Amino acid sequence: MDERKIAQIAISACLSQGVDYADARVETIEDENISVTSGIIKPIEHTVSRGIGIRVLKNGCWGFASTDRMDEKSIRARVALAASMAEASATVNRNRVVLAPVEIISAEYTSAYRIDPFTIPLDEKIEFLRDIDRAAGKAGKDKIDSREIFASFRRRNKYFASLDGADISQLLIQTGAGMVLGKAKSHHERFERSFPSSSGQYECKGYELLDELQMKEAIPRLIEEIEMLEAAEECPEKTTTLLLSGDQVSLQVHESIGHALELDRVFGVERDFSGTSFATTDKLGKLKYASDIVTVVCDSTVPHGLASYGFDDEGVPTRQVDLIRNGRLVNYLSSRETAARIGKESTAAMRANSWANVPIVRIANVNLKPGSKPFEQLLSEIDNGIYMDTVRSWSIDDERRYFQFGCEIGWLIEGGKLTTPIKNPTYSGCTTDFWNKCTGIADEQSYRIWGTPNCGKGQPGQNARTAQGASPARFEQITVGG
Repeated sequence: MDERKIAQIAISACLSQGVDYADARVETIEDENISVTSGIIKPIEHTVSRGIGIRVLKNGCWGFASTDRMDEKSIRARVALAASMAEASATVNRNRVVLAPVEIISAEYTSAYRIDPFTIPLDEKIEFLRDIDRAAGKAGKDKIDSREIFASFRRRNKYFASLDGADISQLLIQTGAGMVLGKAKSHHERFERSFPSSSGQYECKGYELLDELQMKEAIPRLIEEIEMLEAAEECPEKTTTLLLSGDQVSLQVHESIGHALELDRVFGVERDFSGTSFATTDKLGKLKYASDIVTVVCDSTVPHGLASYGFDDEGVPTRQVDLIRNGRLVNYLSSRETAARIGKESTAAMRANSWANVPIVRIANVNLKPGSKPFEQLLSEIDNGIYMDTVRSWSIDDERRYFQFGCEIGWLIEGGKLTTPIKNPTYSGCTTDFWNKCTGIADEQSYRIWGTPNCGKGQPGQNARTAQGASPARFEQITVGG
């Protein structure tokens, strides 16, 4: 059966259960992961998953069930299970769900790509990675002792239907790739340089991304920086001006803004698993989250962000929405249910990891708008400071308030120039204090939407694909080292 017929069987069965609202998602997800480690081709991972997720609202409470069996009997049984879950919840839950309104849409959406990676022969993909691995091995002979080159591809067909009449088909093509080169200095100390970031780069693009990344061209620089790290001094402990690379700013946005503004977390849904948020709804429109130059938007309409899509898993169309405007908190990442609680429209952030999971509020493309100065100018204006590059480690408390992050490499900044390399660079702070100390954001020339392919959340856990647009940024009076 095709997706529409399968979904309509579910919706019809929901009507017979007397539900107030229902939706069904039929999905086929194909994944392929390839890696070459120091000349060895690792086992290829190739999976295809197909099924239906059914969500119902009855007596003011949610029920959800899913199955990979697409016959009518199995689907109707799962609808009955979802309805019984909602009925059971209603016996103990005094708070009845109210949904923010949404336009009922019939539409098709295809993400922007040129080459479907699943049309490329596997041997060709492997050889592409092996070629980079050989180049790294040759250039790094006697200089590095490990190489990992990897690529990942996903094709996701989604069909969404609701009891209200929504009829939405989406095709999302996603590609990621990257490399990590390393050298052990001793049993206790090892240095690595990653490209383009510590987890590679993932986008809503096709196979063309692999050429665009120009990984082979980056090899000499990465090897040179590993040699620098072997001779480098530790990051000093002090309070100073801090300049962060774009991928590190992306992590900062993800951890201290993205997760903090997930409205289900704000309302306490994530309390038992990963915490709450300091950015409570009484602060909406009031909290000075960041300096005036900081504007952060939720925007999954842009073509190539890893979290670019046409509609979320409630059928809400994506649009650009300010979350932080000129430093002030003005909105959240939300679902229809959570948005209704603050009298706003959903920001189309309700997504599930697959057909087997209930949708929850997730980070979409959460983008820090670029500034007006080139990176070189931001750097030249620093008389004394530190530049840190490439995510290495992160730690943040349950309320997303206090954090400590580390990078793979850093440099002292003296007289507006990068001078002495430093190893194990770290910095720490309080979210709002840190963002209010932002005094410069690089312009569009340095801007990129960085993909995060492995963002964990939920019980049972779901692994979402998120993204954060960022340029390098400068912060004053930041605690570094230690």
